Amino acid sequence: MSCQDSKDLLSRIGNRNVGIVKIMEVCGTHTMAIAKSGLRSALPENIKLLSGPGCPVCVTPAEVIDEILSLAKRDNVIIATYGDMIKVPGSRRGENLGLLRAYGARVEIVYSPIDAVRKAAENPKDEVVFIGAGFETTAPGTAASIGEAKDSGIKNFSVFSLLKTVEPALRALIADTELQVSGFLCPGHVATIIGEKGFSFLSDEFNIPCAIGGFEPCEIITALDSILAQIESGKVKLTNNYPTAVRKGGNPVAARIIETYLTPRRDIWRGLGVIEKSGLGIREEFEEFDAEKKFDIRIEPSKEKSPCRCGDVICGKLSPVDCPMFGKACLPENPVGPCMVSSEGACAAAYKYGEE
Repeated sequence: MSCQDSKDLLSRIGNRNVGIVKIMEVCGTHTMAIAKSGLRSALPENIKLLSGPGCPVCVTPAEVIDEILSLAKRDNVIIATYGDMIKVPGSRRGENLGLLRAYGARVEIVYSPIDAVRKAAENPKDEVVFIGAGFETTAPGTAASIGEAKDSGIKNFSVFSLLKTVEPALRALIADTELQVSGFLCPGHVATIIGEKGFSFLSDEFNIPCAIGGFEPCEIITALDSILAQIESGKVKLTNNYPTAVRKGGNPVAARIIETYLTPRRDIWRGLGVIEKSGLGIREEFEEFDAEKKFDIRIEPSKEKSPCRCGDVICGKLSPVDCPMFGKACLPENPVGPCMVSSEGACAAAYKYGEE
């Protein structure tokens, strides 16, 4: 369906007999696109869009950020990171990588993990630690950087893997009886790696309507209509509404790279807690490039309560604007949590585009 047909498609959505439904998107790019296009306000009142754990920076808990900040304070350590991580606070509000850099810490923004490997080659007397945040989409690049460092004989490079996988998180959300999501708008970026088969468990195992969607407003609307058609008809089947980029089996080359250097492990998610086999750690045979082992980092779930409600936001339990700190104590220039500062954060999207 062409983008010119979006108006007609919205009209069709409005006429569908589906009752009250809650559809969750689990991709930060979808979250931003939905907010920018004003799609929530264009949909009927009975159709509610929830933002899920689709922002990799946002799902990283404060105790992990604290460990990153501790690394940045070490002598002879260079932190290489994507720009999204620079302003994310740890458990101490106001302390972030940007602030530490202003005080002299060596923090470098890179555009790919390979840039971090090059940084290590250029600074042989320093330890370069790449902060590997992301989902399956960025996992191949992070994994490949380990291979590049090993093949090049670079010993002063390591990865602090914050990589997570989507399926275990979705299973945790489905198990939450309080949430009761009616359908899932599946992330197109992740699907390019894991393919249609990576999300088929939603329909096959749980009978939950779902669709893989692209990122233009018309593509999102098309995917939403596909989900609503499944709800209306009672015939549930995963639909791929992003066939130009997503194949049934995904990207086998990327999958092999991930499997070569990374392995599933239990991990901690902001808002969701500890989930088994939901993270990607570095395989034991490449542990010389594992920052957690090189620097003896041990992470345990924090028992301290934070005023930040980001965990509820990324689980679809709270709208950003319903957080009492939104736009008041929590602002992009002085965030309480990552959802307000990440370029894929639900709070940042709602604040930037004036969602209500």
